[in-house]
Amino acid sequence: MFFHWDWLRPHLTAPIVPSLGPVHPDALTVGIFEDVLRAADTGDFLPYDKDRRWGGEKDERVLPEDVVHQPEHTLIPTLTRRGRGTVKVFAYGLPDSVVGEAAELAAKLAARHDVVTARVVRPLGPGTAHARGTRIQLKDFAAGPCPAPDGPVRPVTAWPAAVQDTFAPFAAAMAGDGLAFLHAQMQAGRCGPVLAVAVEDRIVGAIGPMEVRPDAIGRSQLMPQYFAVLPEVRGQGLGRVLWRAAMHWGQTHSAAYQLLQTEVGGPSDKLCQAEGLISLGFSHTARV
Repeated sequence: MFFHWDWLRPHLTAPIVPSLGPVHPDALTVGIFEDVLRAADTGDFLPYDKDRRWGGEKDERVLPEDVVHQPEHTLIPTLTRRGRGTVKVFAYGLPDSVVGEAAELAAKLAARHDVVTARVVRPLGPGTAHARGTRIQLKDFAAGPCPAPDGPVRPVTAWPAAVQDTFAPFAAAMAGDGLAFLHAQMQAGRCGPVLAVAVEDRIVGAIGPMEVRPDAIGRSQLMPQYFAVLPEVRGQGLGRVLWRAAMHWGQTHSAAYQLLQTEVGGPSDKLCQAEGLISLGFSHTARV
């Protein structure tokens, strides 16, 4: 075993695992950290990796030989070759000095691997005084019912053909939110259903794909979705209707929970907080 759990556990202020992202707090064990080290040697997806559903090869991998693991802090670097390449160093440690050491390591590894971007990822606890970055939120489906919302929401494939045809221009307009990628996966038949809201026979918002898969400890997780509403129709409650429809879908398909990442202070963040989700902490990423 590489990691000393009694060294690492006190510094896990938010449930973030390198190359995997947020995980359920109950799944945050030394085993999951050991798993990402082993996966780095094979290049394969772990069985519970959320990105496995897209196929292909795992792009981001841990650099085991460059891990710094000490009683006071742990630094775990990852490398991705996508685009011009990125090195991230996940900095686990309470002293602020851990950020500086992580930045030095990220810059050194970026130069060694000839990639353009170097970043430091710092987990922050839910009670941090200066919330920033991405909030990690938990939707527990056992906490109460998720009724189907009133509103013009249904799977894309359940809309009339003329309405379905408006999904392509919607996805192109919201490419920055991942909808163009999602549309490509839909066309290839590689993902679950996508829920869409339409106004005047035109799709103006969507959330998906809707899929439930087991996590690292076998608990059913509603997988993360792409979620977007056209700017010109925001403020009408359509995002809330879409989100509630997705939660209803998850609960009726036996999901135990969902983890969401929302930009602090953004519309999705405010929506999730208003809906009573549990804040598990934050992930703050800084470019070196």
